Amino acid sequence: MNWAEAGFEVFGTRLLWTDLIGNVAALATVLLAIRKSIWTWPVQLTGSVLLFIASVNAHITGNALKQLMFGGLAVYGWWRWTRGTQNGRELAVRPATAPERLALVGVMAVGTVLVAVVFYITQLSWGAFVPPPKGYLLVAADAYIFVGSAVATWAQGRALVDFWLIWIAVDLVGVPLAFSSGLVVSGAVYGVFFVLVLVGFFNWLKEYRSRAVLVPKEAV
Repeated sequence: MNWAEAGFEVFGTRLLWTDLIGNVAALATVLLAIRKSIWTWPVQLTGSVLLFIASVNAHITGNALKQLMFGGLAVYGWWRWTRGTQNGRELAVRPATAPERLALVGVMAVGTVLVAVVFYITQLSWGAFVPPPKGYLLVAADAYIFVGSAVATWAQGRALVDFWLIWIAVDLVGVPLAFSSGLVVSGAVYGVFFVLVLVGFFNWLKEYRSRAVLVPKEAV
């Protein structure tokens, strides 16, 4: 047995270290993002690599592809935040502009439809094996979570306060989907993420408003 398959048993269930540490890293990513720490991105990249390995070993192709996407976006976010904090500057967060919000919503809507078609045809979503119409809804939910996660992470890299709102929208589908599918642990984890995302949104919004008050109008 190689290191990628190493793990331990809890109540008769085998847990892989790659899966456990990867999920802990994902949780730590949210906590670090709330504090706007640059460590958000290397931790997310590490978690993505570990979860990719775990998914490949479990033959979960769809989740493995999602982790590749998260890894790439982590590199992008790391680069953006590094630029935004050069010379000791604090990362400046801001709400998205109206055109940016329209673009984010548009990408989520169109992307969900396109990814859902791909997921169904290639059977990357487990919902593709469920008889319609329920199967269609499950595939659409998978696609929505996939695209929403990508859009949220991209917006996070640009330090947009709105990225927290996108995660809230994703969790509103992800939490009930996990529980209705019998994935109680995953549903509970999503629930924890949901609470942390709410905290992160209000923290970032409060900081932006405080900074906006302190900056003279001539400088805006």
